[in-house]
Formats: sequence, structure tokens, C-alpha cells
Amino acid sequence: MAQIHHFEHGWLTPTFSYTLSVLGSLLGLVCAVRLRTAPSAGWRAWWLTLAAVAIGGTGIWTMHFVAMLGFSVVGMPIRYDVPVTALSALIAIGAVAIGLSIAARGTKVQGARLIIGGLFAGLGVAAMHFTGMYAMHLDGTIDYMTSRVVAAVAIAVVAATVALWLAMTVQRPLAIVASALVMGIAVNGMHFTGMSAMSVHPDPAATGASVTGANASTLLIPIGLTVIFGVLGLVYALMAAPTEEDRAAAAYLAARLERENDDDLYEPAPQQGPNGRRMPTGGAAWTFRDRAGQ
Repeated sequence: MAQIHHFEHGWLTPTFSYTLSVLGSLLGLVCAVRLRTAPSAGWRAWWLTLAAVAIGGTGIWTMHFVAMLGFSVVGMPIRYDVPVTALSALIAIGAVAIGLSIAARGTKVQGARLIIGGLFAGLGVAAMHFTGMYAMHLDGTIDYMTSRVVAAVAIAVVAATVALWLAMTVQRPLAIVASALVMGIAVNGMHFTGMSAMSVHPDPAATGASVTGANASTLLIPIGLTVIFGVLGLVYALMAAPTEEDRAAAAYLAARLERENDDDLYEPAPQQGPNGRRMPTGGAAWTFRDRAGQ
């Protein structure tokens, strides 16, 4: 059995992967707050998509890929199948989107919806992880310890359920930050539990020349740029979109302007006195000069 390193670059990759998972979770939770207060179906679909991209794309899949940069097998080059790697990203985003859409149905948070949504999202996240592992090519055979695979799937389901509950309940900034920190721990715990389940048995006849695919450093630049522009786009969308307070203020101003226009419309026209002088309106008293002019 080949020797495996999960932290080839020390604590750099797990620290960076945890930071990404917290950042994605933080943005996703803020988008979920907007999702709960969305004024229309179109806005709900928009915030649901952004929350799924933030949590599933940045918080889960990108974290997985960065953590894989620290994975190595002694004496074996590792390459990645690009289409399968991209598929694993789509699985993560789609799974979170399905889970959020199930949990966000209705006006009240219900345990049944959270459990069903968490099951879909958790199984999807686990599928993303092992699809990403399937995309890895090396000169050997990969085996998995069943008990640890089951533990990783269970962690994924529980973590996804808790994440959905947080997405549907938290609203205060401090609670959102604390929830993102907890979600980051859960995502990383699932990943490294799943990684600890694997073992590699080298092929004695392999020379390393038959391994095809892209290496991790080649994929790092396009994925890194995608994450940077994606995060900037999410931040811009959150800053540019009107909040519930903004909509309430706009509605108040519109109602006040409409009320003022109605008052102007129904204001009685000024009356003329017998000598052509303008008579006061609204119950005002006559002046001495007005009386003298009669």
C-alpha cells in the first residue's frame, strides 16, 4: 500500500480551504436572508441561485479542490479529469439548490422540509466529493474503508441539514458569522473524513507515463480566477440589490407622495369676493379690509 500525505504543504492548504468554506457559507447565508424576504418569485429564484453558488460552489466544492492540493501519494504523479472535475462542481451547486428550494417552501420553517432538504443536499455533497475523487488519475488502485465512507456521508447529511436550518433562521450579522464558522468546520470535517477512508495500492508495472489529465497547478489558475470573480459578483449583487428596509422606505415615500397629490387634487379652488378680491378658504376669518370692500 502506498504512503499518502493529506497535508503535503503543512497547514497552508487546510487553513486556506477552511477560509474559503467560511467565506462561501457567509455569502450564502446572507443570500438566504434575502431569499426569505424576496418580494416575488423572480427574486426568490435569483437569491436561491446565488445562495447555491456561494455555498455549493465556493463553500464546498472550491474548499474540496484546495484541500486536494495538499493530497499526494509518494512516488505517484496525480492528474485530474477536467470534465469530471467540472461535473463535481455542478453536483455540489445543484444539490445545495435542491435542498434550499425544499427547505424554503412555505412561510414557516418545518422539520420535515429541513430533513428532506438536508438529505438531498447531504447526499449531493457526498456525491460531489467522491465524484471529485473519481476524477483523480494515478498509477494504482484506490480502495475505501466502508465505515469511514458511511461516516463521511452521515456528516454530510447532518451538516447540510444544520446548514439549511441556519439558512432559514439566522438573520443578525453576528449569528450569520458564527453560523458560517460552524459550517466551515462541518464541511472540512466531512472532506477529511472521506479522505481518510481511502487507500492506494500501486501498480508494479506502471511507469507514470500512462497517467493522463491536468495536474492541480494547471487547474488552480482558472479555478482561482473563477472564485475571485464569483465572490466579487456575489458581493456586488448583495450591495446593489434593495433590502427589505429599502423597499419599505420606497413604499413609504411613494405612499406619502400619492397622499400629497390627492390632497392637491381635492383642495378647494379659491373663491372671489363681490369686488373681485380673493376670499380666504379653509374656514379662515375675514379681515377688516375684506369686510370694508363689500
